[in-house]
Amino acid sequence: MNNFEITTPTTIVFGKDQLERISQLLKTQAVDGKVIVLYGGSSIERSGFLDKLKAELSDLELHFFQGIGANPEYTTLMKAVEYIREHQIGYMLAVGGGSVIDGAKFISGAVHYDGDPWDVLTQVPGCTFTSAVPFGCILTIPATGSESNSGAVISRSELKEKRTMGGPLFFPEFALLDPTFVATLPKRQIANGVIDAYTHTMEQYLTSFKGENLLQERYAEGILSTLIEIGEKVLKNPEDYDLAANLMWCANQALNGVLRCGVATDWATHMIGHELTALHGIDHAQTLAIIAPRLYEVKFESKKAKLAQYGKRVWGLEGSEEQVARKAIAQTEAFFHSLSVKTRISEYTKDYYDTGRTVHDRFVARGWTGLGENKDLTPKEAEYIVNQAI
Repeated sequence: MNNFEITTPTTIVFGKDQLERISQLLKTQAVDGKVIVLYGGSSIERSGFLDKLKAELSDLELHFFQGIGANPEYTTLMKAVEYIREHQIGYMLAVGGGSVIDGAKFISGAVHYDGDPWDVLTQVPGCTFTSAVPFGCILTIPATGSESNSGAVISRSELKEKRTMGGPLFFPEFALLDPTFVATLPKRQIANGVIDAYTHTMEQYLTSFKGENLLQERYAEGILSTLIEIGEKVLKNPEDYDLAANLMWCANQALNGVLRCGVATDWATHMIGHELTALHGIDHAQTLAIIAPRLYEVKFESKKAKLAQYGKRVWGLEGSEEQVARKAIAQTEAFFHSLSVKTRISEYTKDYYDTGRTVHDRFVARGWTGLGENKDLTPKEAEYIVNQAI
């Protein structure tokens, strides 16, 4: 087992009818009484949730910033940064899914940054966020676990770029998780949430290392098995509170930092998938469903033992190590299909001919010469994986 250090400072408030807790939480944190509410579309307005929130926080000075969409846009987020600077707001409340919460993390670091925040995202030497505006969040879409981790992914569409950021400054101080929100979501978002949580777990579990941390492996397998058990059911019946609650908790546990303790992690599927979103606008979870099976095939020999373990323990497969490992990949892809998520690039866009080469060239330009748990997935292999996924 590898050395590790973990801090999980976010207070989780989980369950139905918890909105009344928000006033208490914010009064404790927002010392000057000024809070900006960050959110995405108008769904929380149409549902009446925003009015309920205003009523709960009527004794605070509330400001509102709408428009943080999926794949939070750098230019949009910078408008929020300028607003916060102008009005000298000291606390933020993010209401939404992972994109809104990711956006809040970037905003929190950019507000007091003197230079160009894009330099931090592109890792220009010497450029880093050194302070952050504190924030809490209300989760409305279970998927990314962003509500209790410190990472974020930020897009800049005019450059067709997606970049990651993170660090101990960017944990939400609290996260309110109410599973009843799941009943209000489109089926596409629910399916994406299941796949997001599943693939986050796989990135920390399905590596070339077996038996590193026995507890973590069993924990990961428990999350995967639960998602398989509830995936189709919650998609068909999102009003079922227990199903929705299990999905929301799985998504949180998949990426709250616990699964990575003491183990090597991969994340190459994510890094390649981000490029498909940046280039073609494919949903993040859909890119993971596209890339993961093909990556497992390309890295089959190094991951074979863990694939076989996964196939036996999670899917109950039998046969030789080779047979079970191959079947496990097929079962994973079939699971994605059962959620009505397609796993080929050509099923989302016809403009795919140069995608593999473009990904290759971008990775080379950034110096990403070795991805994955062994740092051995090359730009050439990334190109091949993308081409195999067409």
